[in-house]
Amino acid sequence: MRLPQDEGRHNSPIEWWYFNGHLSDDTGAQYSYHFVTFEIVTPQGVVPRLLQLSWANHQSGLHLTDERFAVFPALDPPGTASEYGGTPQSSSLGIEVADWSMEGDGTDYGLAFWTSDYSLDLQLQALKPAVLHNQTGLVDLGPAGKTYYYTRSRLKTSGVLSIAGEEREVAGFSWMDHQWGDAATAFKVGWDWFGLQLDDGSELMVSLVWDRRTREPIAEYGTYIPPNYALEKEAEAVHLTQEQITLEPTDSWTSASTGGVYPMGWRLDVESIPLSLVLEPVQRSAEMAGSSFIPMSYWEGAVVVEGARDGQPLTGRGFVELVGYDPQTPNFAPPPEGQ
Repeated sequence: MRLPQDEGRHNSPIEWWYFNGHLSDDTGAQYSYHFVTFEIVTPQGVVPRLLQLSWANHQSGLHLTDERFAVFPALDPPGTASEYGGTPQSSSLGIEVADWSMEGDGTDYGLAFWTSDYSLDLQLQALKPAVLHNQTGLVDLGPAGKTYYYTRSRLKTSGVLSIAGEEREVAGFSWMDHQWGDAATAFKVGWDWFGLQLDDGSELMVSLVWDRRTREPIAEYGTYIPPNYALEKEAEAVHLTQEQITLEPTDSWTSASTGGVYPMGWRLDVESIPLSLVLEPVQRSAEMAGSSFIPMSYWEGAVVVEGARDGQPLTGRGFVELVGYDPQTPNFAPPPEGQ
């Protein structure tokens, strides 16, 4: 992996750029968002591009979802896509579909989107260098394929929120993920993903990938990013294996839209840090359902974090993504008996 060269599009079977964030406006109101672009290179040499958005007002309990879609030619001839994707056409991110956009160069990013009465124009500045997961940035998910994966874990965020034409200044922090590869994400696997920004300046990513037919784990890995990551010689990212991560759901939530039963609330322990956290969703009803373009729903929501690191109290915020729980997805397999 080469950065910032790999910020741009690759000729890869699947690729996505993902942002989430927590914001507050000048009245003190709290919001959160997730904004993602998915691209798939087809054998016919075209690329369907899907942008999806969720927007939450924490005070009112409002949760909105929306999407935009476009199709454009692939970078290279049909049939040449590979897990490595080759050299990207551009070393910067530049995506625009209708009135939504993502752009950035690895240091500064700009996001623009709107849904219902809410519109956002955000500027993001990376406060830490990118972290490559699994040390090299290449994550092997066994039968689920491989994916390149890096994160910009703390982006200082500011901008303007317009609510029915009334403008408010907003500020907060965002998170950015970029992944591409031959990962068999469609229908075959599910995953529970956690991206946490802790108030001591550290971050934690944990991903559990599992077989949707059996619910058996395929891979579990994580990365702990210390507060002074890359600023001091000894401040390196800590790459975590399945044996070092203990993740336990504390409750569940059933979607009225899809009937999917999602874990909801978690205990997360990393003994080697040592880190012990409790995660609670800000809103349980945070399902991305009813897409016009993909036949699967997923849960994507903000969480608040409480716990301790090395015995000292610690709080924070984050996002959780749960994929594979929608029973309306083609080839859905119910949980094994007794689960």
